[in-house]
Parts: sequence; C-alpha cells; structure tokens
Amino acid sequence: MDNRTKEEQVADFLREGILSGVYPRGSRLKQAEIAEHLRLSITPVREALKLLEAEGYVEGDSYRGVRVVPFDPSASAEILQLRLLLEAQLVRGAIDKVNAKDIAELRALGAEFEQAFEQGDRAAARGVNYRFHRRLYDIACMPQTLHFVQILWARYPFDLINAVEGRGSGAAEEHEEILKALTEGNASEAVLAMRKHIESGWTVLKTVATEPD
Repeated sequence: MDNRTKEEQVADFLREGILSGVYPRGSRLKQAEIAEHLRLSITPVREALKLLEAEGYVEGDSYRGVRVVPFDPSASAEILQLRLLLEAQLVRGAIDKVNAKDIAELRALGAEFEQAFEQGDRAAARGVNYRFHRRLYDIACMPQTLHFVQILWARYPFDLINAVEGRGSGAAEEHEEILKALTEGNASEAVLAMRKHIESGWTVLKTVATEPD
C-alpha cells in the first residue's frame, strides 16, 4: 500500500523523470499535460511542483511557467562530498532494518536496470536507477536525511554520467556489490560499496569533461 499523498506521488514521478532525462534540463513542464498523463486533477500537480521548486528541481514564474533547472557544473564537487556523507548514513540506517522482501525488491530493480541498459534504453535505466536508490534509502526510515539527499540529486548530473558508453554495466556490478553487503548485514562493506558507486560515476564525469573535442 502506498501511503504517500497524491502530491508526494506526483513529485516522485517528476523527480524520476527529471533525473532520467525524460524531462530534460531547461525544458518546460506543463501542468495540464502532466495531470492528463497521470489522470489527476491540476491541484496535486501544482502542489508537487511547489515541492520540487523548494528542492531545486524546477523553477518558475507567473509569466513563463515552470521549467527544469539547468545543470550547474560548478557545484558538482561540493555536492559529491555531501552525497558521500549523507548516503553513507542512509546505507547504515538501512542495514539495521532491511529484510528479505526488501532485498528481493532491490534485486528486481537491479535486474530491471541492467536489462534497460542492455536494450539501449538509457532513459528507462536512469529511471530505474532512481527507484533503486530511493527504495534502498526508504528502508533506513530517515526522512530528513533522504530529503536533503533528494535536494542534492536535483543538482547532480546523472543524465550526463549515465549517457557515457559502458557506464551501465559498471553501475549494475556496483549495485550488486551493495546488495551483497546488505544481504550479509555488513555495514562497513555496504558503505564502501556505495562510496565506490558514487565515486565511480564522478570519475566517469571528470573523464568526459576533460576529453578533447
């Protein structure tokens, strides 16, 4: 049973869409189209966009409407360090609460992620990647920490990282390392695996950024 409000469900749908590239950076979001797609009224969509504006995913005004916030590369290094700190806390929190059902759901998402990349559907893979991490961190039951992590995700270039050739197979292997440590209840290994996962994506981004045109 989904205990989230309609506004929270819409906000999560849009976060995934933004991070996966379905709604590209700088693109405009039309409330009526989103409401029609989700078969909802305008009200929960409007309220969800207010949540996302507060988190930094979108920006808007009364004249031009709402658009996805463009990526700011100057902030990435600082955000990386904050992600490493806060996501490690969420992994530690999840270790104490994770159960067999949680592991099965995470493994299913891991398999879906790998399949999407093998089929060349990068947008779908990025969407599943969001759901994998969101599901994992939900287990920790640390809503304030997760809230701050979602703010950081709004400013991180997942679309650029996951567009790099070969990143999909590497990320899939890293997901498996995280799941192995969770299954074994090994907090230190789970944190190390998550750090490796985040840092390897950062390494990929830096490599692409320094390649000659």
